[in-house]
Amino acid sequence: MTDPQPSGNQAGGARDPARGVGVPWERDVLERLAFAALREQRSARRWGVFFKFLLLAYLVVVLLLYWPAEIETPGIGKKHTALVDVEGLIVEHAAGSASTVNKGLRAAFADKNAKGVIVRINSPGGSPVQADYIFKEIRRLKSKYPDMPVYAVITDTCASGGYYVAAAADRIYADPASIVGSIGVRMDSFGLVGAIEKIGIERRLLTAGEHKALFDPFLPVNPEETAHLEQMLAAIHEQFIARVREGRGDRLAKDDTIFSGLIWTGAQGKELGLVDELAGTDQVAREVIGAEKIVNYTEKPDYLERLADRFGLAVGSALTSGFASPLSLR
Repeated sequence: MTDPQPSGNQAGGARDPARGVGVPWERDVLERLAFAALREQRSARRWGVFFKFLLLAYLVVVLLLYWPAEIETPGIGKKHTALVDVEGLIVEHAAGSASTVNKGLRAAFADKNAKGVIVRINSPGGSPVQADYIFKEIRRLKSKYPDMPVYAVITDTCASGGYYVAAAADRIYADPASIVGSIGVRMDSFGLVGAIEKIGIERRLLTAGEHKALFDPFLPVNPEETAHLEQMLAAIHEQFIARVREGRGDRLAKDDTIFSGLIWTGAQGKELGLVDELAGTDQVAREVIGAEKIVNYTEKPDYLERLADRFGLAVGSALTSGFASPLSLR
């Protein structure tokens, strides 16, 4: 008598309804695993799309928050006062850089409908090189457009490199409470020699050049190097003083403290000849220039480009920190 044949499951396999034959259990497990992996992959893909959408939405919100609330277009076809802002630190790759400010200045002076130019300054200073670039560009444009008056208007702060720029204008206006002055040059560093000795850190430094480790915070002060740096600072200070005298002339009071690095209020600055009158941007446009309508010619940054520049600047600063100069007009 013949024994009955076992079912597909009893024989260790599954039955495939489409073919009506038993399927080995190994194949059944592999198919289940494959389908499970496929479902997991589809789920991960959906979550990936979801998070990418959230990231895109976040970036859009950030751009909208930082996008200028009002964009004014120069060359409106009517008589107006042209405005160029010098905002923040006057350093390269910033809103107050010479490249950014000078683009706005050139556009403002070239517009035939502008009756005058206001350089509105709110800056603690920055690079002497960048400040000098802006000073010389204002003077060049004044020579090219002799009928275009240019006035500096100080808001909160116009110190050091900020005042360097202001000195190029025909007249300087400020609020009585504005901060003005700081005509000097500085170089910053720290002395950490004693600290690393207490902690037990061994200083290792290789240089090619006797003074390549100039002003290194982990080395004792070298009198010869200090004298060299002081001479260099004095030379830049003299350049700063010469620019201020060139711009202000006989309006400066005969007071030696003007070039000492001290700061004053706008009202005190007027007494010293650092400021001509006490007035704000709107008042100068309305009463001095005679064109109440103000059009802002300040170069507007491309925010994506600005983020990329900042990232590149951060990376570059990290890689070249040993070559960075702490010299500033601040």
